[in-house]
Amino acid sequence: MKLIFEKSVSGRQGLKLPVSDVPVQGVLPGKYLRSSDAQLPESSELDVVRHFTQLSQRNFSVDANFYPLGSCTMKYNPKFTEKVAALSGFAELHPLLPQLRGGEKYAQGALEVLFEAERWLCEITGMKAFTMQPLAGAHGELTGIMLVAAYHKAKGNKKKYIIVPDSSHGTNPASAAIAGYEIISVPSDKKGVMDLEKLKSVLTDEVAGLMMTCPDTHGVFNSQITEISRLIHSVDGIMYYDGANLNATMGRCRPGDVGFDVVHLNLHKTFATPHGGGGPGAGPVGVGEKLLKFLPVSRVVKGPQGIFALNYDYPDSIGYIASFYGAFGVILKAYAYMLLLGQDGLKQTSDHAVLNANYILSRLKGAYQLSFDRVCMHECLFSASKQVARGVHAIDIAKFLIDKKMHPPTVYFPLTVKEAIMIEPTETESKESLDAFVEAMLEADALSQKDPEAFHALPKTMPISRPDETRAAREVKVNCFG
Repeated sequence: MKLIFEKSVSGRQGLKLPVSDVPVQGVLPGKYLRSSDAQLPESSELDVVRHFTQLSQRNFSVDANFYPLGSCTMKYNPKFTEKVAALSGFAELHPLLPQLRGGEKYAQGALEVLFEAERWLCEITGMKAFTMQPLAGAHGELTGIMLVAAYHKAKGNKKKYIIVPDSSHGTNPASAAIAGYEIISVPSDKKGVMDLEKLKSVLTDEVAGLMMTCPDTHGVFNSQITEISRLIHSVDGIMYYDGANLNATMGRCRPGDVGFDVVHLNLHKTFATPHGGGGPGAGPVGVGEKLLKFLPVSRVVKGPQGIFALNYDYPDSIGYIASFYGAFGVILKAYAYMLLLGQDGLKQTSDHAVLNANYILSRLKGAYQLSFDRVCMHECLFSASKQVARGVHAIDIAKFLIDKKMHPPTVYFPLTVKEAIMIEPTETESKESLDAFVEAMLEADALSQKDPEAFHALPKTMPISRPDETRAAREVKVNCFG
């Protein structure tokens, strides 16, 4: 497929403006204007529409394909939430309006959304309050660790370490390191959860806290979580909850009830707002009582007459961590999603997510090596070790699935499992979709026994089959148009 620049024809136009019938008034000083025309493609409207439509048809998306990326919760996004976010009363508000004198009265609806969404998230997680500002999960992580650091600084604690299980998300140690902490990694035991005895052996008064994904990236819930919380709290450490996998326990287990002090959530995962392609995302951070006063400003408060306002009077706050009030459109979609499902619907979401994952587990565990032979939560984790013995790797199976018009599961993560294949179907997929995926995985296994060499030519249906990823990393092309 040619680039739009390669399809350009000199003099061709998609739009012709009428001759101006009013005096031309320069808006910018001449020194800020271009001295020559921008080198843009010259195309008709039809050329442009066809080009980008064809590009979109080459994408994998939840709207068009089964998308079982493990640990990512790529669930379908209901379209009604898009309509809610596009309502003019929300979409056309200027972000500075609530900060102008008297401007808050014109943004009461938007402020109420922020306030009520926070209340919902508090109820779901067992936290006291949330900041809605963080713009992604990793941004939420950094905010959470900054709150942990503020807590210890205020108490005069000399803390040096953050403990991270080896089954955690990779951003956990990165966020802690950016905040100035050293990382202690604790290995998993044979059941797939953090080894409790190993945790005890590294626990000292210098530990600032523990970051956990619960359930973890093995798809396993740690039944010892309350004891782990007790141990961390015994050295005045903070329990940090990575909410990436909340879709497995939403409505069934509140992080605050099992000892977590701070939590970040991924609204673009658990609450069905768009996910992928670099955004938009939202990673609100909730805290328990001990971290409450350190939350970022501003915070939405509700006055005695039911009037919503922005409050900046928090002297111990860590300050702003994002412009304005967070990704408001994303928060709005998540709030609409929560209102649609309600308490019972959110519980059913978790139930069906776990059911779907275990259905895949039960059907594939004969063909693929099950990493931890136990009931899983929202995702099931296999190894392609059986197929590797025949010369077929996890990446080969991923390429095979592309030709079946299915997005591959996550492969080679977590690093604790060799040739990992991590599958998360989410609750939105039907049994028919799950069966089609299972049959494709079984077909891949059968082909690995019959003709393992066939995988090396896959995928056959895509413009690029096997890109040289090593060369691409070493020979970066900054300007593709010369």
